[in-house]
Amino acid sequence: MYIRVRVNPSAKKERVEEAKNGDLLLSVRDPAEQNRANTRVREIVAARFGVPVGKVRIISGHRSSGKVLSVDLPCEAEER
Repeated sequence: MYIRVRVNPSAKKERVEEAKNGDLLLSVRDPAEQNRANTRVREIVAARFGVPVGKVRIISGHRSSGKVLSVDLPCEAEER
C-alpha cells in the first residue's frame, strides 16, 4: 500500500492528522538532519498500521517534506 505524507520536522509537538484527500500530515520533533526525521516518520506510520518499522519504506521524497511511503501490510489487513 502506498501513502502520501507531508512532514513538518523540528515541531514543538508530535502530531498526526489525516487530510481530506487521505494524505497524512505529520509533525515530528526530530530535526531533518542525519535522517532523524525520516526515521521517526517511518516509526509513526508503522505504529499507525500495526506493522514493524522494517515494513515501511520511503519510496520518494527522502529530502523533501512531501513523501511517498510503501507499507507492506499482512494479507488479513489488506482485505479490510
